[in-house]
Parts: sequence; C-alpha cells; structure tokens
Amino acid sequence: MTEREGVITFKGNPLTLIGPALKPGDESPHFTLTANDLSDLSCTAYHGQVVALSVVPSLDTPVCATQTRTFNQQATQLWSEVIVLTVSMDLPFAQRRFCGAEGIERVITASDYKHRTFGPAFGVLIKELGLLARAVFVIDRNGKLVHVEYVPEVTSEPNYEAALAAVRANT
Repeated sequence: MTEREGVITFKGNPLTLIGPALKPGDESPHFTLTANDLSDLSCTAYHGQVVALSVVPSLDTPVCATQTRTFNQQATQLWSEVIVLTVSMDLPFAQRRFCGAEGIERVITASDYKHRTFGPAFGVLIKELGLLARAVFVIDRNGKLVHVEYVPEVTSEPNYEAALAAVRANT
C-alpha cells in the first residue's frame, strides 16, 4: 500500500497518509461503510447521483462537528438527488448520537470502523493515528471524482465553497 509522508499535519506535526493521492478525473474507488443501524452502506446505492463525501477524523471534535453542521446546512439548499455523506472511524452509535444532538437531518453519517477499506482506498487513512484525515470528495453521476481536497492541516476546515461549486456544477 502506498504511504505518503508529510502530506498533512496535525498541529504542525507531519503525518503519513496510507493510500493513493486521488485527483479530479479519477474513477471513485468503490467502498462499503457501516450505516448507523450497523448495516452495510455501499457506494452502489448512490449510482447515478452526485455524492459529496465529507471525511472527518471524529465527530467528537469541534472542527469535525463544524464541518458536518456546515455541510448539513448547505445540503438543504441542494437538489434532492445530491447525497452528502460524512465518513469517519467513529462508531455508528456515536454518529447517531451526534446527529440527534446536533439536528443533522440532511447529511448521512457512515463509519469505516468495521471494513476499514474506505481510508486506504481514498488515501485518507492516517498511519500514526488510525483515523481518517480531513478531506472532501465530490463524485459525479458517472462515478468520476470532480473535486478532491485533502486538507493539509487536520485542525483546519475544508474549502466549503470549492466543494459546493463542484456539486452545483454537476447537478
């Protein structure tokens, strides 16, 4: 498996990402995550739809919570066929609790805790922490990546406008 050293930092300290550096134009990797009810959630369920993947280390941190709330707020203004999926290594129980407490209704949360294949496939698994790096991917209706952002500092927010522009351009 490819290791990419120093691509991101956590509080200024360099970290290693496991997996490829994806770019716009690449085919989206296939993935299976765990839904809040512990069922498998496959990317095939969203075939033909625009999917925004908001990847966070843990919903129990302020920046991750802000990112998820922001995408939830923005998602209410997007067309109904746009899927906004927040992915973390958090247990589905914690994700469900977070969504209930925060009023998250438009974003779907899913976990990579069980299969642990999403992180390496998308190049966001942090070797040193066993968590997912902060990133945003937008997948068009044909399964191609049209937006890729690996946020360089884990404690920083992504560029929401760039991601939302990619979503709007593909709806």
